[in-house]
Amino acid sequence: MGMSRTVRKNAQNNSKSEISHTLSMNFITIISISSLGIVNWNGFLSVRISFLAVITSKLLPWRKEPVNYKRLLSSVGAVGLLALTGSLAHASSHSDAPLIKQDPQANLTDVYAFIGMKGSTRVLNIIVNVHPFCEPGDGITYDRFASDALYSIHIANPGTGQLLRTYNIRFSGPNQGFKNPNTAFSYGIGTEVGAIEHVNDNRQNYTQTYSLTRIDSGGSTTLLGNNLLVPPPNVGVRTTPYYNDPVTGKAVSGATSYAALDRYTQETVYSLPTGETVFCGSREDSFFADTPGIFDLLDPRILGTTLGQSGGGVDGFKGFNVLTYSIQIPVSDLPSIRYTAPFTGRATGVGVYASVSRPHISLRSSTGFSSSGNWVQVNRLGNPLFNEVLVANADKDRYNMTAPKFDAINYKQYALNSELAGAINLVFGTGFATSGRNDLAAVFIPDVLRVNTATGPVPLVGQNGNRLSFIGGDITDGAASGWPNGRRLGDDVVDIALTAVASGPSYTAITVVGDNVAENDQSYNYVFPYAATPHAGARHNKDSGVNKE
Repeated sequence: MGMSRTVRKNAQNNSKSEISHTLSMNFITIISISSLGIVNWNGFLSVRISFLAVITSKLLPWRKEPVNYKRLLSSVGAVGLLALTGSLAHASSHSDAPLIKQDPQANLTDVYAFIGMKGSTRVLNIIVNVHPFCEPGDGITYDRFASDALYSIHIANPGTGQLLRTYNIRFSGPNQGFKNPNTAFSYGIGTEVGAIEHVNDNRQNYTQTYSLTRIDSGGSTTLLGNNLLVPPPNVGVRTTPYYNDPVTGKAVSGATSYAALDRYTQETVYSLPTGETVFCGSREDSFFADTPGIFDLLDPRILGTTLGQSGGGVDGFKGFNVLTYSIQIPVSDLPSIRYTAPFTGRATGVGVYASVSRPHISLRSSTGFSSSGNWVQVNRLGNPLFNEVLVANADKDRYNMTAPKFDAINYKQYALNSELAGAINLVFGTGFATSGRNDLAAVFIPDVLRVNTATGPVPLVGQNGNRLSFIGGDITDGAASGWPNGRRLGDDVVDIALTAVASGPSYTAITVVGDNVAENDQSYNYVFPYAATPHAGARHNKDSGVNKE
């Protein structure tokens, strides 16, 4: 599983070389002008070229001289303890706030947005995951999208967070779509018995459907699709054979073409007349991190001897699925707004975030439930880690109910002033910057994924893309190929974020810090919808690293 042996070895080689390298003043200049928003374009071009040369020469080669890790840990190793004290490496957004933790079907986990191709057309891919820790074998009903929730993808101004366009998705109900209500089985037994050959055939007893609506900034509403099908969950090789290897019974992923996708996914990727492409269904959880070790008082496996860059961690999300809703939008159909990209300066593009809303009133009785009233936003997500890690408990639930355009007023202080770094300094005597963190504010405020839509398609992680994005020298047309320029599946956002906290705001030295989990447990697909094939209910593994049996 995961990347091929060659690609995986290259990724590991790239990551180890990045420990404690000192960059030239070109990098500092870029950081400064990006933070201040003052850019002389002609001068910036020369600076950027020099910066890329420095990145290539300084970060990509293996470090030849031996590293005194004991000394390195004594001077910067407490950065790794940030993961313990502040839970920076907990999860992208699997457990971000108290109220949404009680509503898993509305709990967003990750948002991905990156430039790719559909044929000869440049497109913006947006993949949104919701419902953390879906157990693949949780029959007999299995996890489904909520019918009384509004699942949304938003296009926003990347500089202000002002909403520009929304795509809304509504799903059919849990008791609608049964072909045979007189059986307990949802899959494999309908009006026929046996393996599901095609989505919505007579052996798929329950089929969920959805509608997709676009709302533009002026308020005009367009129905883009209706009665679109959700594929069945991956029950197992006997019920949903086309997801799985016929010998091992485990999910097969890593498709490099539409024709290589499993049959159920192919049949539920819809190219709409308006130019968008959409998919909704069960997928493997794309996120990876050693959260079990982090919360066991920082198990030594988290840092190891290389500040978390040698592997051996346990992916706490291995073996779990999520629910995914995703869309491809032609870049030509999107606005192009100027903004200042973190670390690389002038850019044009859009901001992306997701939200889930519930009806204002929900009534439950002995005969069922009903809902009414306006939609109330109960969760939102742009960048990984922000609400989960940086926002204080007092504001976590409020954050989920507000819009990005208010972030500069309500939540900027959490990026500018690092309570977490202060706690570490107090306990461990380190000197990490606790205030004036304009570098973090440039990434997280407003909390939208900023995507430079002027670039060509970015290389995918597992196909020449580096998991550390620009820190690993992965640049596309002068912009970071991955987070914080959008986010690709496979971007190691935990390591990137920890490295930023350790190295900023000056970045005179780059110290790469991580959690010893460098890749996902399952290969991603390399065509839309990109997220990996969902794990099979009857054949999957939960633990990795030292926990693997």
